[in-house]
Amino acid sequence: MDHFEYRSGVMYAEDIPLPRIAEEVGTPVYVYSRATLERHARVFREALEGVPDKLIAFAVKANPNLAVLKVLQGQGYGADVVSAGEMRRALAAGIAPEKIVFSGVGKTASELAAALEAGIGQFNIESAEEGEELAGIAHGMGRCARCALRVNPDVDAGTHDKISTGKADNKFGVPIDQAGQIFGQLASLPGVEMRGIAVHIGSQLADLAPLERAFGKLGELVEALRGAGHTITHVDLGGGLGVPYRRGEELPSPAEYGEMVARVTKDWGVTLIFEPGRVIAGNAGVLLTRVVRVKRGLNHPFVIVDAAMNDLARPALYGAYHDFVAVEPTGESMTGNIVGPICETGDTFAMGRDCDRLAAGDLAVFRTAGAYGATMASSYNSRGFVAEVLADGDRYAVVADRIEASAIMDAERVPEWL
Repeated sequence: MDHFEYRSGVMYAEDIPLPRIAEEVGTPVYVYSRATLERHARVFREALEGVPDKLIAFAVKANPNLAVLKVLQGQGYGADVVSAGEMRRALAAGIAPEKIVFSGVGKTASELAAALEAGIGQFNIESAEEGEELAGIAHGMGRCARCALRVNPDVDAGTHDKISTGKADNKFGVPIDQAGQIFGQLASLPGVEMRGIAVHIGSQLADLAPLERAFGKLGELVEALRGAGHTITHVDLGGGLGVPYRRGEELPSPAEYGEMVARVTKDWGVTLIFEPGRVIAGNAGVLLTRVVRVKRGLNHPFVIVDAAMNDLARPALYGAYHDFVAVEPTGESMTGNIVGPICETGDTFAMGRDCDRLAAGDLAVFRTAGAYGATMASSYNSRGFVAEVLADGDRYAVVADRIEASAIMDAERVPEWL
């Protein structure tokens, strides 16, 4: 459920007509719904009521906007971060350092030191080499880093190859059959407290079976590590639960996920950490765009919109589907190719898509764009960066300014010798 709905033939974000936002802010623009963010955060939390000890840490990479993070901080969420920049955003939004988990395969020495200085709750170590480096930095600073070892369970999540992270040939984590030896090696080092293990097998999962297989392997590893004399108090189960991008699409619910987790982990006796991202933010945002013109095509007309692959990269990167609908539908339909203005054939959102009939000047939205939308934007073709808006009942605020191409150019320098 989300709070983008039609009233008297016009799409609203909560109690605000989208044409008003387009007129006052311009297009393209991301529009987020506070009520939807809060509802999804609450539903996910309630789904885990069967888990007695837990931390829910929003995956900041899904949507790092400060206002979005502030909303989720108000819901008691922590943060899963993969860079020092994301960590600083989480802290700026008021998320307590002890609720921050630092994941990612390429943490630099300066990032590790910054996270130690901030006093974050947990580092998810991705390799023996990273653990050794962190131990040395922490020991030199007189600190002790609380850590979990991320393992690669060699489980195919059944999702797109570019967002699969749990197969043996993916770059993340250590092979599960080497985890015991590496955990023991790191546990002997001063500067680190090895307190648990972590896993994340991919994103946009449409089936709970791969997750259950991965969690089953984790349970066996917990038992083996304890048998070797290690104290295991925390297990990070990652995120990855999918959201419906197509109308009528059926995916596992948070409630079904929560029931599975409670059943599989009931005897572990640990604090569980969860890293939901897309399932919280995905349906909480749309990308509002205006039709530039409709161009005749060989088979279907091209509906050229002012949003482009630099604003919403997922279709170009993954062939991802986003529902595309008119803000003020007439009841007529058409079959069209939905494209942006960038000088790339890849700047295509859909080919041969059945959609509302649109003409130059009409407004439309790409739905389910609240996750991996604005955060992946670029300034390709010198187009600048898209604006972001947060709706809250009958009011809204611009929560990220549109950064014009001229402002980006102002940061560039031509050396005097040219």
